[in-house]
Amino acid sequence: MPTPVPLSPSAVVSALRAAGCVFAEDEAELLLATARTPEETAAMVDRRAAGLPLEQVLGWAGFHGLRITVEPGVFVPRRRTEFLVDQALAAAPHAAVAVDLCCGSGALGAALAAALDGAEVHAADIDPVAVRCARRNLGALGGRAYQGDLYDALPAGLRGRVDVLMANVPYVPTADVPLLPPEARDHEPPAALDGGADGLDVLRRVAAGAPGWLAPGGCLLTETSERQAADAAEVLSRAGLTTRLAVSEELYAHVVIGVLP
Repeated sequence: MPTPVPLSPSAVVSALRAAGCVFAEDEAELLLATARTPEETAAMVDRRAAGLPLEQVLGWAGFHGLRITVEPGVFVPRRRTEFLVDQALAAAPHAAVAVDLCCGSGALGAALAAALDGAEVHAADIDPVAVRCARRNLGALGGRAYQGDLYDALPAGLRGRVDVLMANVPYVPTADVPLLPPEARDHEPPAALDGGADGLDVLRRVAAGAPGWLAPGGCLLTETSERQAADAAEVLSRAGLTTRLAVSEELYAHVVIGVLP
């Protein structure tokens, strides 16, 4: 059987450009560095050219200085969400207990576990594939992940003890889901994207339960869009939290922060 001829870097770039990849050179470099054989390179280029998200082709995503394992069908952590982690660390720099709700791959929880020395980190998601992924990412950092619907998944012993609660909930309004880029619309779970008619359905449930889980002075942080930010802040306020908005113009990121008095 003839030995496969390795694809040259220029050939990989050309294939990615033809498929419409805007950052073809950068992606080609990552694919070539990750693939172990010429056959694997060709297969990865084919999968990316077919529209699979780059991170799912690679099997990992860079996030907050970490390499986060991702699997097909799992929400890929976005770079703008690093701002949510930064805000959590700024709001609770000495947090002893942290929770990552709607955790997906567990990227947020892993980032906090890596940054907070000795913190107890828990994560939860309703999707079993996401939880399996999160357990891989959190396990090496001493965190734990559970499957279930929001707070139902968490150990009861966490009630009233959580210093920082991150909830990167789905916040795309249902009518806007078909307008998302194909990489998200076609390859990520709908439940990780669709936030209901106004995009705030899951956030309402998270906010309503937060006071029972937060420690005094504990904070809930959630990412939202610019157009939803005021309404999202109102949701947290109605739950009894003291609310403020943090914005990163560079990342075009909006994070609502609610503190339990």
